[in-house]
Amino acid sequence: MAGNFITSANGIMTLTIASLFDAPITLQNWGTDRAWEQEAVEMLESQMSIDGVLNRGYVPRPVNQTLTFSAASPSLVYLEAIWTAQQSTMTAISLGAELTVPSTKRKYTFTNGAMMTGSVAPNGGTVLEARAFTIQWEKVFPAGI
Repeated sequence: MAGNFITSANGIMTLTIASLFDAPITLQNWGTDRAWEQEAVEMLESQMSIDGVLNRGYVPRPVNQTLTFSAASPSLVYLEAIWTAQQSTMTAISLGAELTVPSTKRKYTFTNGAMMTGSVAPNGGTVLEARAFTIQWEKVFPAGI
């Protein structure tokens, strides 16, 4: 029987913040309905000439990824450290990451990233709400594991 597994619960994401921490951070205690999400990337632009010829060209684009964590996640301390460092130094803190998805036997390496947006504090509702952070990556490299 083929194993067509699609669980994300056993996914492991590590974040590298070389300017702040000596070792990669394993992110944990994700949001309830969504942990990580990448926007679709427009890779080509096209133009139709006036005589009806379609022309296409590759255009490099960044990859925007949103990470969502429970308000009780221990990973928030590290994300807040990035936020604070960017504010105090008035410069982008360079990030790297690796996402391993055992259920699909895939690994994704994210390079040259920076935190673009972030939740500065949890919203208070009936309970504290999840917090989201957006990281923009220069490149993402998929591979098998």
